Amino acid sequence: MTASLSTSLLLPIALGIIMFGLGLSLTVADFTRVLRFPKAVIVGLAAQMLLLPPVCLLIAHLFGLGPSLAVGLMLLAASPGGAVANLYSHLAHGDVALNITLTAVNSVLTVVTLPLIVNLSMLHFMGAGEALPLQFTKIMQVFVIVLGPVLAGMLVNRRAELFAARLRGPLKLISLILLVLVVGVAVLQNRDSIGGYIQVVGAACLAFNLVSLAVGYGIPRLLKLEHGQAVAIGMEVGIHNASLAIMVAMSPLLLNDAEMAVPAAVYGVLMFFTAAGFGWLVGRRPA
Repeated sequence: MTASLSTSLLLPIALGIIMFGLGLSLTVADFTRVLRFPKAVIVGLAAQMLLLPPVCLLIAHLFGLGPSLAVGLMLLAASPGGAVANLYSHLAHGDVALNITLTAVNSVLTVVTLPLIVNLSMLHFMGAGEALPLQFTKIMQVFVIVLGPVLAGMLVNRRAELFAARLRGPLKLISLILLVLVVGVAVLQNRDSIGGYIQVVGAACLAFNLVSLAVGYGIPRLLKLEHGQAVAIGMEVGIHNASLAIMVAMSPLLLNDAEMAVPAAVYGVLMFFTAAGFGWLVGRRPA
């Protein structure tokens, strides 16, 4: 897949709106809530950041993904959860407050963990010549593009809560439209090869999604966390922010490789069905 001028213009705007909208739904309490259930937060973050990357690496090798597709899958593993995870957790009787806290903490840590995981992945799959040096300027770019709008949204939410509440719905619609436009343009430009990409990466994305859900729910249950907390962690770990991964992959300021966005685009469709099935299974237990 190849990037275009239109995607280059739309991507920074769309990514900023998506992350600003996330910030509108966060408060300082979402971070301080870590003190209320530190074990659940630590387990969720460990499953997300320590267990998933090596699992994802193994899946990329097992399915024989090409270098760009493999790095794209690793980028997906490095992306935090989001609003979709919160929604499915609510429907499955999970601890939504824990979901919001994990999303908030993950969004901050992503500034460091996302460049680190992606850089190591490029080094592994593409060789030393293709890896991006972890320069301070590159980390600052991720901070400005990813976390900057989140902090701005939190500030608006703190200063004008009612105004922030009114903005959330329209911003979600606008960001969805922009995302569809970006992906649509990329698919249209690469319509001759997109079928082959999906065929290659679809099974790997499905496997990664199912394993993520299983790890996210199974590890907390083995560690004797409450059922609601296990559901919340399962959704947070199993439903990654595909929009963020697509934007980072295609952004000319970051990876600038539209092929790396393919796993996130495929995953973004699959996860709605797998998460629904997972939610139905774990939600049958009393809340």
